[in-house]
Amino acid sequence: MRPRIFITQPVAPSAIERLRKIGEVRLNPDPLRIMTRDELIAAVREADFLYCMLHDRVDRDVLAANPKLKAVVSTTLTPADIDTDAATRLGIPVTTLPPVMLNDATADLAWALIFAVARRVAEADRLMRAGVVPGSQSSYLEGLGVTGKTLGILGMGGVGHAVAERARGFRMKCLYHDPRRLAEGEEQDLGFGWVPFDDLLAQSDFISLHVKLVPETRHLIGEREFGLMKPTAYLINTARGPIVDEQALIRALSDRRIAGAGLDVFEHEPRIPAALTGMPNVVVLPHLGSAVRELREAMAHAVADNIEAILAGRQAPHCWNTAVYGKQRTP
Repeated sequence: MRPRIFITQPVAPSAIERLRKIGEVRLNPDPLRIMTRDELIAAVREADFLYCMLHDRVDRDVLAANPKLKAVVSTTLTPADIDTDAATRLGIPVTTLPPVMLNDATADLAWALIFAVARRVAEADRLMRAGVVPGSQSSYLEGLGVTGKTLGILGMGGVGHAVAERARGFRMKCLYHDPRRLAEGEEQDLGFGWVPFDDLLAQSDFISLHVKLVPETRHLIGEREFGLMKPTAYLINTARGPIVDEQALIRALSDRRIAGAGLDVFEHEPRIPAALTGMPNVVVLPHLGSAVRELREAMAHAVADNIEAILAGRQAPHCWNTAVYGKQRTP
């Protein structure tokens, strides 16, 4: 019997064609509909592989719906919404993507948000579409310049590094904070300056988040941290939503303790508070960090690589919970 692969939303046609050569493929054809928990359970009952997206919540009941489920293959870097502990207990591999794949696309989007919110691009677009044209030198849409300002980066991994490299083109002073500091020579060559966490918040005009979502970084930015920022500062988040205490962010924006925010991620996706969408100084995007056609195709083929390895009896090249190998499956 050919392996059965269920895909929770459409992916690159070339990857689907590749998967159809090795198995029976079914999928949810609607790119605007996130599958419910009950739908995921029903799909898993008829699948050997669950091919899921970052927005899919895969809990223990989903994992346990099919005792013969071979793997959960995901298009995420960190499977925060997959119960990996339960998967490990059940002996189910969970695969992810190699982090380097998303560095440039996510860094580009962070910069898109910086310009969109600081230069009020999205707000101006909405006005124009509504027939409001303030005039080319009206003070109505004055924003903050970007060139020469101070950019603070929290998390100097691959994406943070790519964001910082782009800052040199705008003659920005670039500060960063990361528990693992770069070598002194590397800092000098790149023009990055390490500063303590609180100092970065206090000195930066733009604060861009690039830390991983782990228990220690959940609500890393909250009431206290907003109190340290400049009232003219902008928060940019293209990492993961729960890194920011969303209610504290809403209060900081409402009280004008910060100037604005550019957000590609949210604490309770896909739910977005109406308070954020109603603020003109906030730019909101639907988690578009990897939404580049050629990148998405490469991501889908990386998932296919993981499936092919498992079918060949090898360890998946990007397995998150490697403890499952050599482990007896438990009910």
